[in-house]
Amino acid sequence: MYKSFLRPFLFLFAPESIHHFTFSFLSIAGKIPGVQALLKLIFEVKHPQLSKTILGITFPNPVGLAAGFDKDARLIDALATFGFGFIEIGTLTPQPQPGNDKPRLFRLLKDKGLINRMGFNNGGVHAAVARLKSRKSKVIVGGNIGKNKVTPNDKAFEDYNTCFETLYPYVDYFVLNVSSPNTPGLRELQEKEPLRKLLSDVIELSKSKPKYKPVLLKIAPDLNEAQLNDVVEILKETKTDGVIATNTTISRAGLTTAESEVTAIGNGGLSGKPLTNRATEVISFLRKQLGPAYPIIGVGGIMNAHDAIEKLKAGADLVQIYTGFIYEGPGLVKQINKTLLTP
Repeated sequence: MYKSFLRPFLFLFAPESIHHFTFSFLSIAGKIPGVQALLKLIFEVKHPQLSKTILGITFPNPVGLAAGFDKDARLIDALATFGFGFIEIGTLTPQPQPGNDKPRLFRLLKDKGLINRMGFNNGGVHAAVARLKSRKSKVIVGGNIGKNKVTPNDKAFEDYNTCFETLYPYVDYFVLNVSSPNTPGLRELQEKEPLRKLLSDVIELSKSKPKYKPVLLKIAPDLNEAQLNDVVEILKETKTDGVIATNTTISRAGLTTAESEVTAIGNGGLSGKPLTNRATEVISFLRKQLGPAYPIIGVGGIMNAHDAIEKLKAGADLVQIYTGFIYEGPGLVKQINKTLLTP
């Protein structure tokens, strides 16, 4: 029904406009008595075999919603009804910021992809916390945090620190986003020394709390083997709790969409089907280098159950979807979980 009727209608409109419309619709629908219970009945798959314990957290199933979809924690309760095992909010910054100029979100229909250059647009971490305080769902929530655009890299820790302190009581784990291609200079924080210092500082901050909360790093798919080896070395050295592979890519290789159309869109991170294979390659590399027990969350180009299973076979413990959720609809979560239960 989604792909036959709803998606063609939704795709008639500009991507960012329909995103806000969908949020408003889900917010209103979720307040109608019985709607959330009905959605859970339709989409949720419960089974002990789906449960996975990593990072000291027991996830009811391995399929999460990636950061970027619900940046400001506006729809935690509504999105939880679609059967997600966990939801990652953000990327959040200390101060609200509008992000980059519009248009900044584009569909590549022939490639089942999206290009975005949103630029960490969000209402700030304090506004998100106000919503988290009132949520009713007990779904596991991760906090993806970053720095404001105007903050220089040598002051980045102050922004990550502020986000950590503010979110700490309300999320289950943290993700340091240093890999978005849409904030100028941000990816420079992936270099060895800045990354080592940032991870060490945030981990020490978590250790100072009454209850330690896991700290993960989200990395780009565009790192070469030497850079990935540097990341592995730093993850081990700093005892970072886990890694999320991968963010969006700046590569435009292998696209079916006309080159002139892609060029006209301009800069931004590419997600969806074009990222499927590269994200899986990075996961496989990390698993070999980090060993069998290190927590890895796989994300990038999961458009169907097969893609999710390939990520898990490559070494991911959990997976996250975003662009697949937009192209395939909420039934994708159920499809993946049902397939995982199929002998």
